[in-house]
Amino acid sequence: GVSDARGAFGSYIELVVSTERQTRSISGTVYSDGQPRIVQIKGVGLEARPQPHMIYTTNTDQPGFIGAIGTALGDAGVNIATFALGRASRGGEAIALLGVDESPDAAVLDRIRRLPGVRQVKPVRFS
Repeated sequence: GVSDARGAFGSYIELVVSTERQTRSISGTVYSDGQPRIVQIKGVGLEARPQPHMIYTTNTDQPGFIGAIGTALGDAGVNIATFALGRASRGGEAIALLGVDESPDAAVLDRIRRLPGVRQVKPVRFS
């Protein structure tokens, strides 16, 4: 849970956004190397260094997803710089946060959206 994550880091920040429809959270820390890391999204643990251009996905945890998204991006000429993956439970919801070299266009996002088990795809920018 969140309290477990908070105790594991020297610095920890959690952002919670609640609307009438849903509540979402993201947590981060700064490691001893001075670099920020995202360590939890919607309660799912992962470790991702923010990149200028990223792709956020939620999908059903199942074998072959990492290969499928890598192939989809490679076929579109998109180079993956970083890849972070976490899952709530085996076969449950999984989250991927990929750093890519350029901002993904709508065609790339649609290609990922059509992969089996993908629930959501969003471009993310950090500056």
